[in-house]
Amino acid sequence: MRKDHTLSKGTLKFGISERMRGLLCLLGQSVVYEEASELFATMLGIDICTPQIQRVCTYYGKAIDPLVKADCEAVIPRLESGKGQDKMYVMVDGSMVYTRDQGWRELKLGRLFHDSQVVNIQAHRREVLESVYVSHLGSVEEFFPKFERHLVGYTDKVIIGDGAKWIWNWADDNYPGATQILDFYHAKEKLVLFARAQYREEQTRLNWIEQQTAKLLDNGLEEVLLSLRSCRANNQEAKLAKQKAIDYYVEHDDRMQYKTYREQGLMIGSGPIEAAHRSVIQQRMKLSGQKWSVQGAQAIANLRCYKHSGAWNLVKAVIAAAA
Repeated sequence: MRKDHTLSKGTLKFGISERMRGLLCLLGQSVVYEEASELFATMLGIDICTPQIQRVCTYYGKAIDPLVKADCEAVIPRLESGKGQDKMYVMVDGSMVYTRDQGWRELKLGRLFHDSQVVNIQAHRREVLESVYVSHLGSVEEFFPKFERHLVGYTDKVIIGDGAKWIWNWADDNYPGATQILDFYHAKEKLVLFARAQYREEQTRLNWIEQQTAKLLDNGLEEVLLSLRSCRANNQEAKLAKQKAIDYYVEHDDRMQYKTYREQGLMIGSGPIEAAHRSVIQQRMKLSGQKWSVQGAQAIANLRCYKHSGAWNLVKAVIAAAA
C-alpha cells in the first residue's frame, strides 16, 4: 500500500494506520485471510498480502487476553442491564479445532444472555437477540477464570449444559445457588440410544421413546429409571446403553426437573451454545484443510467473540491503545 494512501496516515504500527489495522482485523476474523486480501484489492484497490493480515489479526487478538486477565473493565464486554427480575443464562461447551503442532484441541466457548433477550420466533422455535461470548483454546483451569470475569455483577444465574463433568464441577464449586439444568435433548438421547438397541420394530421403539420422554417432561425421572431397570436388555449393546442411561440420570437427577423449569418459564435446552459453536467458531475456524497455530486460533476466536458480542468498539480501543 502506498505511504500517501489515506489508510496509511496517522500513528503507524505494522506500517499501516490504526484505521487500517481495524479493517484488517474486522475482515480477517470474518473470512479466511486469502479472501480478506482479495476483498481489499477488489473493494479498496489496496494490495495487502495474506501474511500481513494474519500478523495483524494475531497480534491484536492475542492482546485481548492479558487485558481481561488484568481485570481491565474497559475491554470486558457486558450485557446491558436488564430488568430487575431478569435471569442470566450461562452456557458452556467445547468443540474441536485442528492445530499444526498439537493436533485436535478443544476450544471452549461460553455464552451469556438475559432471559429477556429470548424471543419466540415460531411455536417451537426461540431466538436469542443479544449475547456475550467468551472462548479459550486450552484447559478448564485457564478457561473458567477468563469466563468468570464476564460473569461479575449477574446474580440470578441459570446454568444449562450437557453431561460434561468439567461443567458441573465448576458450577457446583462456584455457583451452588444457581439453577442447574441438564440439557433435555442430551437426556432424551440416552433413551433413544437404548431403544435403538433394544427394539427392532420401529413403531414399538418410537412408542417407548415417546412414553419415556413424556415422563421426563413431567418430572417423572423415577418412573423412567424404574422402566429402564425393569426392562431386560435383549443384547449386549442394549445392556450397555441401559446402564449408561441409568448412571447418567442418577448423576444428574437434581438437574432434570423439567416440568418445574418450564413452569418457571426457563429454557431446558442448550441449543443456543451449540448454535454459537457453529456461528462463532466453526464458520471461520473449521473449514476444509485449515490448520491453526495455537496462538492464531485463540486470536481469531477472541476477535470473533467480540464481533458476535456486539463489542467491536472494544477491539478498536485495544488497537488504539496498542498503537
